[in-house]
Amino acid sequence: MSNRTCTCSLHCVFELSDAQLDELVSLLQLSDSAFPTGRYIHSYGLETYAQHGLLNSPNRASMLLDLLSDSIRLGVAPSDGTALACSHRAIGLEPQVGLELIVKADSRLTAVKLASEARDASKRMGRALLHEAVTTFAGRAISSYAELVEAGRSPGNHAVVFGVLTATLGVPTVAAITSELYAFSASWVAAAVRLSLTDHHTAQILLHRVRSVIADAALNAASRDVRHISSCTPLLDVMAMRHEQADLRLFAS
Repeated sequence: MSNRTCTCSLHCVFELSDAQLDELVSLLQLSDSAFPTGRYIHSYGLETYAQHGLLNSPNRASMLLDLLSDSIRLGVAPSDGTALACSHRAIGLEPQVGLELIVKADSRLTAVKLASEARDASKRMGRALLHEAVTTFAGRAISSYAELVEAGRSPGNHAVVFGVLTATLGVPTVAAITSELYAFSASWVAAAVRLSLTDHHTAQILLHRVRSVIADAALNAASRDVRHISSCTPLLDVMAMRHEQADLRLFAS
């Protein structure tokens, strides 16, 4: 297999095989904010935090970093990240066994999303991604899973769809989870900017500082199984539930 080599001005050599570059490009495409899954319409509870005076405008970067880090470590990574890992792992199994594992992970992920807006958002984004996966990327595993979702036999959560799709495209498990956690973080800080809780400059500082949290959380999630899919963010869940009853809403969740 040939290598593409790029030598930069600092005399470092960065080598990736053709297959690895293809995987990287696929991951960049799927993680792009322009990819039509609708992630940008969600605030992940931030809007309700602001409405109830729990976050000021603008807010201290340290407080936002703590909140984002907790959301990743205690919420998104053990729930979506672990479900992603399970569905990704399922593609390497015998087809029927793999589909059963995917459905179990999908159902468990739905169960741990306590707020209806969070469940609806995950399934809406998942079905949008699934549509693109079937029409753009194709693949037997994607088509078989899509049939189950269409028949109502599996919820179709975004993280699960993402796991199936990235596995089909050859993207490594940890890379796929890291991409999902980063996409969540980027969307989270974008929502904070739109809510005037911070500015664009600080948003980039937050993304830079949360790197190690994302990396550690991705590694932890990669080795876990369906029984480990969980979430422990009670205040965030309450904020999400209150958001459903708000008279005025800028975001869908």
